[in-house]
Amino acid sequence: MERFGISMVCFWICYILVTWVGIAHTIFNIKVLHMKSMKESPGMGEGYEKTKPWHPLYNIVLFSVFGLIYMRSLSAPTLTVALITGAIWAIICIVFDLVGWVLIKHPWRLTFREFYIDYQPWISLIYLAIFAGPVIGFLIVG
Repeated sequence: MERFGISMVCFWICYILVTWVGIAHTIFNIKVLHMKSMKESPGMGEGYEKTKPWHPLYNIVLFSVFGLIYMRSLSAPTLTVALITGAIWAIICIVFDLVGWVLIKHPWRLTFREFYIDYQPWISLIYLAIFAGPVIGFLIVG
């Protein structure tokens, strides 16, 4: 795949950015809108729970922007490359999320059920958005 390194830089910058946007949204809900935190309510807390419907939106917007950046870096972008890139990005995200949000112990850790069952339909829409990001970028580049 042409410029694989650039693809990975785009992916990881976007993954970190979208994670920080979600965290900032949660903090905003707790501090500004006075929603309950995970210490004050069950699960991840009201402040986080209210952000869930927004997660696919963050992902489709940001991964499309970074998909566009990646597609513009190519000498001759194609739909095939966009589809392969989207698949690679989604697979990396699925594996990294499993390790980072489910397997490694930390305060925001979720069980397999919480992350992959209770987080539906949002997690599926997020992975679809990540897959679609390079394709949307390709369509914009035209």
